[in-house]
Amino acid sequence: MSRDRTWTAALVVIGDEILSGRTQDKNIAQVANWLNEQGVRLAEVRVVADDSEAIGDAVNALRSEHDYLFTTGGIGPTHDDITVDAIAAAFGVPVIVHPEARKILENY
Repeated sequence: MSRDRTWTAALVVIGDEILSGRTQDKNIAQVANWLNEQGVRLAEVRVVADDSEAIGDAVNALRSEHDYLFTTGGIGPTHDDITVDAIAAAFGVPVIVHPEARKILENY
């Protein structure tokens, strides 16, 4: 990284369980520490509900303002998770399911 430029990152924390208080976020500190080790400053964090529009709005706003954008969820992927679809929509790209990965999961 260049010494005369401050690289910045943002983090979108996604999940109703975070906003309700049922689950306490532990990712912000971990991501911030890791980024600092890389020479990147975590400049902004937004916590949004499990809502496609809210996720897309946060992703689009933050990716235009920072060099890097990361997302985390509250409890991990679930059968009703909308994160992948919401972020794909924000970027205007389709979701592509990798056939070999799908087969491994189906066999499991």
